[in-house]
Amino acid sequence: GFAMGDESRPEKAQELFDEFVSASTCRAALLSFRQLCEHLDLDPDPGPDADSADARAVPDLGLPPATGQCAVIGAGPCGLRAAVELSFLGARVVVLEKRDAFSRNNVLHLWPFAIHDLRGLGPFAPPSAGIRQLQLVLLKVALLLGVQVHVNVEFKRVLEPPLDQRLRSEPPSHLVNRLQFDVIVGADGQSVPAGFRRKEFRGKLAIAITANFKNRNTRAEAKVEEISGVASIFNQQFFQDLRRQTGKSFCRRLSRWRRAEPSQATARFEAPKRFPFGEKGRPDAVLPSAPSE
Repeated sequence: GFAMGDESRPEKAQELFDEFVSASTCRAALLSFRQLCEHLDLDPDPGPDADSADARAVPDLGLPPATGQCAVIGAGPCGLRAAVELSFLGARVVVLEKRDAFSRNNVLHLWPFAIHDLRGLGPFAPPSAGIRQLQLVLLKVALLLGVQVHVNVEFKRVLEPPLDQRLRSEPPSHLVNRLQFDVIVGADGQSVPAGFRRKEFRGKLAIAITANFKNRNTRAEAKVEEISGVASIFNQQFFQDLRRQTGKSFCRRLSRWRRAEPSQATARFEAPKRFPFGEKGRPDAVLPSAPSE
């Protein structure tokens, strides 16, 4: 309850919580969550709760509850989901992310099992979602579970025992350099920590265009499908027709790619005009290389 004279405190808490839920950037989500905890005199890192309702799933797996400290390297969708699961198991979880912004707008097709998993966490999961939106949802879930998320902290290496099972990160003065960890999860993509082997699945050689345009909220843009199916493996007829009409392979024309291609790929509703700028101040358009996992 609240003391007399604090009638406005619940309203302020609701306002801060609404700001946290509606936060559209990583920095805004972290800031609003910190402000909410301070307003309610709560510790943003409560640690594992032995009485958590989610602890009921642990005995079914035949696993002992994880009560140690875990470090997750990377705040991508996989890293954040791993952090959430470790927290469910009762561990104290720390996430390290060298950036402070979620800038990947690429839209992912979510498989049915992924949709079912996300719905189990609470948020509604549409058939597709942008990577940035997915990261934001998982970040907020992780914060509510007591996961510590440290941005602008870059993992460098693991200190081997007997040095207290620690890691080194940049900047050297950051508190994570003084913590001891029982488990370290590498979810940093291609940046595999030294001493760890990496398994990679490489698919057939392919080139893709990733271009994110500013949404001007016009009627024509509203008609464009979020996933239009212009990937060659999903819409082979589209690329066959394109090659027949132009007389050339689409890949050979990438170096001379212009705004006409996005217009055709979006069923000629409207030609995009401008690119938004990415985190490095450059137009948000890239040309990824061959796919690998």
